[in-house]
Amino acid sequence: MASLPSLQQQIARCRLCRDCPTESARLPHEPRPVLQLGPGARICIASQAPGKRAHEKGLPFYDPSGVRLRQWLDMDEATFYDPDKLAIVPMGFCFPGYDRNGGDLPPRRECAPQWRQQVFDALPNLSLILLIGQYAQGYHLPREQRGCTLTETVANWRELLDGGQHPAVLPLPHPSWRNNGWLKRNPWFAEQLLPVLRQRVHGLLKE
Repeated sequence: MASLPSLQQQIARCRLCRDCPTESARLPHEPRPVLQLGPGARICIASQAPGKRAHEKGLPFYDPSGVRLRQWLDMDEATFYDPDKLAIVPMGFCFPGYDRNGGDLPPRRECAPQWRQQVFDALPNLSLILLIGQYAQGYHLPREQRGCTLTETVANWRELLDGGQHPAVLPLPHPSWRNNGWLKRNPWFAEQLLPVLRQRVHGLLKE
């Protein structure tokens, strides 16, 4: 198994989605893998793919979604970007580009088979993985633990969190403004899930 610094160097040089795409179209711009890894991380955010601002800055969740996510976690920016506290591992490491309607394309399919198992093997101290969005939930949760919709999966959060899996897993919607309507329709998310999430995160950060 490669050391974490060696693995990070390999990922930084990766050009699979540009030079050897498995999809019909290659990545429309130069790759810039955006993720955050640290050997001491107790918590991992398993997300979708970096957006345009994160791609330009080289920092994950460097956008309003990141502001909302930090509010959900009750976490300041310095802690959020401390790799020895928090790992951030998107399903696709590079910004995938925009679709014809101006929305972000799905995460590139080349990343997960090539890198995901190696990355998690190099993070031995994880105690909690936050599964943001359907792509991460589809990868990390067996079919029988997923609902037919994201809402059903997230609504099953108590059973998943306390299901005895290690690291523990907790499904979340994406913190994008596009989900404002979902948050209004599902007030239990803020009332019931977020307090437990914050308590679990704060406890792990103190260990």
